Amino acid sequence: MPDHATQPRRVLLSPDDEVGEPDAPDDLSVDVSRETTHLPHPDSPRIMVVANQKGGVGKTTTAVNVAAALAEGGLRVLVVDVDPQGNASTALNVPHEEGTVGTYEVLVDQLPVIDAVVRCPEVPGLWVLPASIDLAGAEIGLVAAVSRETRLRTALKNFFEDYYVDYVIIDCPPSLGLLTLNALVAAHELLIPIQCEYYALEGVTQLLRTIDLVKGRLNDELTLSTVLLTMFDARTNLANQVAQEVRTHFARETLQTIIPRSVRVAEAPSFGQTVITYHYSSVGAQAYVHAAEEIAARGATPTL
Repeated sequence: MPDHATQPRRVLLSPDDEVGEPDAPDDLSVDVSRETTHLPHPDSPRIMVVANQKGGVGKTTTAVNVAAALAEGGLRVLVVDVDPQGNASTALNVPHEEGTVGTYEVLVDQLPVIDAVVRCPEVPGLWVLPASIDLAGAEIGLVAAVSRETRLRTALKNFFEDYYVDYVIIDCPPSLGLLTLNALVAAHELLIPIQCEYYALEGVTQLLRTIDLVKGRLNDELTLSTVLLTMFDARTNLANQVAQEVRTHFARETLQTIIPRSVRVAEAPSFGQTVITYHYSSVGAQAYVHAAEEIAARGATPTL
């Protein structure tokens, strides 16, 4: 993506913007609802895909809570929901019932991102490209499409010609199909959540193979920048052993912060919230806040 400092015109989305308004002014860079901005802005937009072929590892939970924590830190964040289940859209309390305009229209019909983005009502500075069940048909709809693997990358590139956010967080389905491929091609960075349980690294090997293929053919910029340990139970030796094993395999990429097992984290989506807004003082929420701080501290180009 182009460096925003060099662009002659850039609309900066703020919590008071009307997303998609054609006559939006150019001076929407000040968020008057926040007195301080404590997380550093990246030099250029960081596009991060949250992926893991194995289900139940806290992938969507990580995507929405890291996004919310970044936004709470004063950054502008766009969550792109590429999972037909729409769990990220649920957690961020945005409509995503069948027929809702969202990721399907962007990928299949090539609708501009700005025409499908909605504001997260719970978190200022956070926007969502929602996914409805219609997205389940996108794999079939894209089979014969021209540039089917690059649809999301093109859509985001066009979005950044007139709009700017600090982070794009892409939530993927637990598979390595065409939807996940679009996300990997569009992203600069990969964030892999790995649960601290038996078979923790199951699926990661295949995902890394896919990344190598994507890098060689479609997206040389894609880098595994972040590994986050989730569902950690300090009472068990197994959790500590898994954490040590992951740190051995991904010494530089693994964040110091570990996400513990938490009732609050599990409860939050049922209220249409992230744990950041549901119970900010909880252990789980604070863990995601610290994880977001680590991610932000790495800047636009992680030191690996």
